[in-house]
Amino acid sequence: MPSSTNPIPIRTDLVIRPPPGENGQTASSSPKSSAVHGTRHKHTRSSYSEGSPLAAMSRNNSLSFRPLKRSTPSPDKTIAVINASGRQAASLIRIATAVGYKVRAQLRNLEGVIATEVATNPNVTVIVGELYLRNKPDDKRDVTVHGPLPGILVNHSLISQLFDGAQLAFINTTFYGNEIQIGEAIADAAKRAGVQHYVYSSMPDHAAYNPEWPSLPLWAAKHEAEEYVRKIGLPSTFVYTGIYNNNFTSLLYPLFCMELKPDGSFEWQAPFHPNAKLPWLDAEHDVGPAIIQVFKDGPSKWNGRRIALAYEYLTPLEACEAFERGVGRRVRYKRGPIKLRVKIPEGYRAQLEALEKLFSLSNNDPTRQPPYFGDLELERKCPEDALALWEGPRGLEEYAREIFPLEEEANGMTWMFTDESGPTTFESTAEANEGVAGHEDEGEDGDDDSVDEGLIMRGLKRDEESWLA
Repeated sequence: MPSSTNPIPIRTDLVIRPPPGENGQTASSSPKSSAVHGTRHKHTRSSYSEGSPLAAMSRNNSLSFRPLKRSTPSPDKTIAVINASGRQAASLIRIATAVGYKVRAQLRNLEGVIATEVATNPNVTVIVGELYLRNKPDDKRDVTVHGPLPGILVNHSLISQLFDGAQLAFINTTFYGNEIQIGEAIADAAKRAGVQHYVYSSMPDHAAYNPEWPSLPLWAAKHEAEEYVRKIGLPSTFVYTGIYNNNFTSLLYPLFCMELKPDGSFEWQAPFHPNAKLPWLDAEHDVGPAIIQVFKDGPSKWNGRRIALAYEYLTPLEACEAFERGVGRRVRYKRGPIKLRVKIPEGYRAQLEALEKLFSLSNNDPTRQPPYFGDLELERKCPEDALALWEGPRGLEEYAREIFPLEEEANGMTWMFTDESGPTTFESTAEANEGVAGHEDEGEDGDDDSVDEGLIMRGLKRDEESWLA
């Protein structure tokens, strides 16, 4: 999300509301909320929404006792990872290095807390640089545009360095540079290096499943890169990630703005049908453990297979209900067009425009909404495939209760500081984003390459890997 994937130091004065009871009031009878001191609240209600299959399953989860496991030898393998400050990659790096893997990680730069976390990890070798090259140093074009980019080349030298001594790879390409060419170059380098298992974070080209469905350009590029990986015969597995719980923010970012209203409630506006199911994933918490299990199982089990990496399958209404239980405030879903109120990369703008067509507001039948993953069979395996890899996911309700307020505080919000009578300091989304419009025209004349660097908010750069990867 907007801040980072790095765990944020917990403040002892940050108050988290307990989950509401059946009548909408908080479940706690104490006149004062309990401050967070790094320990988990004990609630009688599951952290997962009642509409989720997770709620009905008897299993180890993040709120239950876990028996001690047998010690296992440290794996003597190295994983090559690109876009290492993204939520998916950073999640994997944390888990992989904790259990003994070595990592060779590509970072676009060393800015931000996640890049710092990765670069200072003693089990990580960092390679800094872009996956693309500009033919002319003074070329300031937006490199996120989908399709051919004359003069924008692939950084083959850096990609080759990445696989030096690597036996495994986790690859999640983004739209910076020609994603298809970069994806093909990475796959070629992995094959030359003899990578034993190549896990690619892919997404569907909806038009490949139904010609009446429009392609989403960023996802279609991943689909084409996936097809190339299959073509060259790499031992590979393809994970399709659901909507990140971590996407939600009260900042004015498009599609997943959880807008804070003057009455203290939240409102999420999106074009998805309110009663059509969508897959959900807490990327920073659950990608890493799942990918480690894929590597442990190996290509003998997963070669050539697609995995729906999502742990809840909820409608927008159910998602808002889960979020409401977690955050302790009213959360409403409003079906409507995607609002573009801040500067975004051109490639992402094209993606959102196509998404509005795919999930058309004119469709009033939830059964006719195209499946998020394109492939109906993949949707039917959600969340069973993911639970077969990792049994301790963090659901949307738990995320809203424990993590969302911390990320919001890191972004300068103050709504979470409350006493028994309600908010002591109120800052609406509009107030918190005051001055955004003043940044919307930056980079338009081509003299400033901020358009290539992602969203600009309150004078700060939002780390693009964290919200696109």
